[in-house]
Amino acid sequence: MSDLRRDFVHAEGCPVCSSRRFHPCKKGNLDFARLHADQVKITDSEYGRIWDLSECGDCGHIFADPSPDPGFILSLYRRVEDPVYDDEAEGRSRNFVGILRNLEGLVPSKGRLFDVGAATGILVRLARDRGWEAQGIEPSTWAAKYAAEKYGLSLLNGSFEDAALRPGADRAVTMIDFIEHTARPREAAAKAAEILAPGGILCLVTPDVHSTAARLAGRRWWHFRPGHLAYFSERSLAILLGDAGLKIVLRRKYAWTFSLHYLLSRKPAFRILMGSPKASSFFKRISLKLALGDSFEIYAQKDGGA
Repeated sequence: MSDLRRDFVHAEGCPVCSSRRFHPCKKGNLDFARLHADQVKITDSEYGRIWDLSECGDCGHIFADPSPDPGFILSLYRRVEDPVYDDEAEGRSRNFVGILRNLEGLVPSKGRLFDVGAATGILVRLARDRGWEAQGIEPSTWAAKYAAEKYGLSLLNGSFEDAALRPGADRAVTMIDFIEHTARPREAAAKAAEILAPGGILCLVTPDVHSTAARLAGRRWWHFRPGHLAYFSERSLAILLGDAGLKIVLRRKYAWTFSLHYLLSRKPAFRILMGSPKASSFFKRISLKLALGDSFEIYAQKDGGA
């Protein structure tokens, strides 16, 4: 069992704006000491399972309090194995191509692109196919190995915040559903700004806890899950990026494309529909785009651009 005094710490200030004006806002229902790697993988479906959450009275940021020690959470992600993630490579590719097109409209020319939380390397591979010099980092040992074996990619394996990366080298950095998983958002944003060239663009996608979908779903909102340590507001994102020297130049709402098979598999009650290989194959061929409006898609530029 984990030593809670070592692995979990109470906040002294808001992780985004450092304000001490924060208060408990949601009681968690996780067994902190028994948290395991399967609960933080991308395709986990323990919707409604959350940490004790506090809300900042100044910027509206909502965060785990107590929060896991960064070393502890990294140890979980190192052990994650998630083959279901790459089963949805086709739909995920459609999402990522849209992001790459937006980046290509914002930077003067393609160059180095760095993907944070690269998983099995789908975005990195697509970026390379489109002419980017793309690299990424992923904490899961399994995912990094999978990316090498399936896509021929040599992803860095470890923590983005602690990685030794070349300053000012990248025209673009992507953080797709990453920032909500870290207890160190300020360090992550600062690191992204550090490795961006002047005028470079960060694309950040993260859940919008104040969205209509989040309010309607309540405690069963699909972004309330064990791997998520933070939930951002428009104000807290603007502060986070602004303090890192990044200016928001484009705001969108992110949409996902998944197969009907994947969506039905999220709920045990529907799995009987996919009991035969024929039925499973049929549902995998049906793609659905979920434009729920409950995630931010933000593009922010580093100072110094033309």
